[in-house]
Amino acid sequence: MRRTYRYRIYPTKSQVTLLDQTLEICRWVYNDTLALRKNAWEQEQRSISLYETNKILTQWKRDRPELKQVYAQTLQNVQVRVDLALKAFFRRVKVGEKPGYPRFKGKGRYDSFTYPQAEKGGFKFVGDRLNLSKIGDVKIVLHRPIKGTIKTLTIQRSATGKWYACFSVEYDPDPQPQKETVVGVDVGLESFATFSNGEKIENPRFFRTDEKALAKAQRKLSKVEKGTPERKKARKIVAHVHEQIANKRLNFAHQTSRQLVDRFGTIVFEDLNITNMQKNHCLAKSIADVAWNQFVTITTSKAEDAGSHVILVNPRNTSQMCSRCGKIVAKKLSDRIHTCPHCGLVMDRDQNAAVNILRLGLQSLG
Repeated sequence: MRRTYRYRIYPTKSQVTLLDQTLEICRWVYNDTLALRKNAWEQEQRSISLYETNKILTQWKRDRPELKQVYAQTLQNVQVRVDLALKAFFRRVKVGEKPGYPRFKGKGRYDSFTYPQAEKGGFKFVGDRLNLSKIGDVKIVLHRPIKGTIKTLTIQRSATGKWYACFSVEYDPDPQPQKETVVGVDVGLESFATFSNGEKIENPRFFRTDEKALAKAQRKLSKVEKGTPERKKARKIVAHVHEQIANKRLNFAHQTSRQLVDRFGTIVFEDLNITNMQKNHCLAKSIADVAWNQFVTITTSKAEDAGSHVILVNPRNTSQMCSRCGKIVAKKLSDRIHTCPHCGLVMDRDQNAAVNILRLGLQSLG
């Protein structure tokens, strides 16, 4: 199995310059590779393979000596990214979707590069520092040990100028004994989650809490003239507010999912189509704020090691169906209490849905 460990790194000023140069060179290779493949198809109806682009990269290195400032396999990985983006585009076209064609990367829009093979010497640990080929020894804060075999390393720059090292690790899971406890979880906006046993997790509303601070920062940004140092500073302030919100949301998802998988052996969620739900403009901002997909994904990942099992069920009628008699009881979104005229059941709307979700999950297990 694969897992990613993310650590903060603290490059010196000269190393930051080298890292920024590396990103710009990678951006140039990405754009020219994409242009090469795009033009070949539009002008000659010919598809260029990844192998061919790797050969052309060798010629580019002869013509542009600055490309040699970047580790060779890192540049090859840039072309792999282009290849994957095009394959994903054509795959979605074949199934009838309307995907956007891979876009060229503008200045400052390319924010990561990868050392694809640990054993080839692109990076290594030297004492308490991380040695990066063509960059040097960089200070890294290993706040937790890396467990498993390191396969790749991605260096990432955040919107606020922070740098991170992301290690992709291959490991053998050591699952804990399967727990017998089960729970259905109904995610929502009034409460972040309601369990089938009646427990609730309050919605933290991270974006709503910091919305005024973000609006203030964005107003200041809009008033600053483009291309000035003041605008760059104002843009960084806006990015910092967004980063704070995202970090709070991610930390909440990790802590909540950890508590969930430690308590329950089987956890059942609805398989929600978030994209379609966000087409409701009245609820789109609130739906994006709770980040249900992130929570379910993190819970699923933790469940694999915690001896828990996550099941996704069809959300159809889970809120409208009575959990006791199975009859459909129509409700508006504003109706917070489930009252069944057929069997007399009266209970919280979200708990009723959670019980239905749990029942569907157990049925899928047979």
